[in-house]
Amino acid sequence: MAKLCGVRVEVFSLGFGKRILGFKRGDTDYRLSVLPLGGYVKMAGENPLEARTGDPGEFTSHPRWQRFLIAIAGPVMNILLAFVVFTGVYKVHYEHPVYSDKPVDVGVVLPGSAAEKAGIKPGDRIIRLLDIDHPTWEQFIPKIALNPKQTVDVDIQRGDRILTGIELKPQVTVQDRGGDAGVYPLEPALVRSLTRDLPAAKAGMQPGDRIIAAGNTPIKSAEEFIQFLQQNKSNPVQLTVLRDGRELKFTLTPEFQPKDGRYRIGFEPGYEMQIDRLPMGAAVQRAYFSCRFYSGLIFEILGKMVRNKISIRNLEGPVGIARETGEAATEKSPTALLLLMAAISLNLAIFNMLPIPILDGGMMLMLTIEGVMRRDIKQQVKERVYQVAFVFLVLLIAVVLYNDVAKALPTGYLPLLWSKLS
Repeated sequence: MAKLCGVRVEVFSLGFGKRILGFKRGDTDYRLSVLPLGGYVKMAGENPLEARTGDPGEFTSHPRWQRFLIAIAGPVMNILLAFVVFTGVYKVHYEHPVYSDKPVDVGVVLPGSAAEKAGIKPGDRIIRLLDIDHPTWEQFIPKIALNPKQTVDVDIQRGDRILTGIELKPQVTVQDRGGDAGVYPLEPALVRSLTRDLPAAKAGMQPGDRIIAAGNTPIKSAEEFIQFLQQNKSNPVQLTVLRDGRELKFTLTPEFQPKDGRYRIGFEPGYEMQIDRLPMGAAVQRAYFSCRFYSGLIFEILGKMVRNKISIRNLEGPVGIARETGEAATEKSPTALLLLMAAISLNLAIFNMLPIPILDGGMMLMLTIEGVMRRDIKQQVKERVYQVAFVFLVLLIAVVLYNDVAKALPTGYLPLLWSKLS
């Protein structure tokens, strides 16, 4: 966009920091840099704190509407990338849990959960959640996660009756501090993967096993089994597992994991998966829905953080992204990695459009204000605004990195370390 508008582009870099390799064409040095954390475009005269020379190739020498187009081009490309990736996944190979795009039919209600307190029972169907009519599990789960300790209005269908105005107050989960209603689809407790050196792997359990009983307790879902482990604690338990149509017995002792703050036997739950290959029209339509829905969730997260309704500890940075990417890359299907790519791209688009100076959104806000005033904002004012914005972003980065490190360490480790140091 800068080149289309006649702005001289000095550097186009994949990555940040020191240049590793590249080539120069015209005025532009196309380079690969050492830190693979995104990239940047350096335009002549783009630094608002530098004095203008009047060079027609400089960014500030161009009309405000052209500078606005250049600023918004980055976020627009992030959104387009997410849209294209979503469309490609839905068209070619969309692998997802069978229950995800189904109505919210309650299969399991955990004892003592928010759902049980609200009077929701197995067999109920949630037909309204806040402003969403007939939600799917794909919509229900993140909406509940964004409302910890907050009243959520739902309507349910129980047989032939419609029960309206039920107040559901999700509890806070220990792992990610999001909301949890305690309701789950009726999905078998499948073993997706095992953690080496923990009881399940040592006992000989394998991916694909289905846990059908723990002692004399029938197990209908992974959530029921996790709840059983927390109540059973470190007492030995005999598991009945279904493998290739045969029932197998395993006796093992759950271990308490400080990082998770709960008892585990060392397996990641899996779900019955379904592969969809949609026609192009349907894939485009679903990609549009996904971009709109997940963008709305991001704005909702930001709004709730500003109003202190959800914790800023939910923010993650490079370490969190690397962890999520690593987990997605271990999946047999590339779907998880591609969907994560689309989600990160949407996050980048929205973050860059925030009205914070230094970011694209801040530049657009400044240009809009100057357009309304029909004159430039004083240089001294710009300098102070950008200094404050810089300090804000540094503090935000510090908080995000702290969150990344805190989530990677056992529960309570950082507060304990801080108390030792102080």
